[in-house]
Amino acid sequence: MINKKIFSILLLHLLAITTFGQSSDADFMSSIGKIYVVVAVIAAVFVGIVIFLVYLDRKLTKLEDQIKEHD
Repeated sequence: MINKKIFSILLLHLLAITTFGQSSDADFMSSIGKIYVVVAVIAAVFVGIVIFLVYLDRKLTKLEDQIKEHD
């Protein structure tokens, strides 16, 4: 119980530290127009992961149906 509290406090502290140094990078990226490239890449990766998960779910459903037929 104590370990979870200590871990949570350290994690929140580290997250707070990382947010202080990000303001200049965000302004720099948006000023040169590269922020749209970053957003597009992140969106493409997310869509790819979603498509893969749907494909995997369908394949697993077919395998589960085959297992039920053999029983």
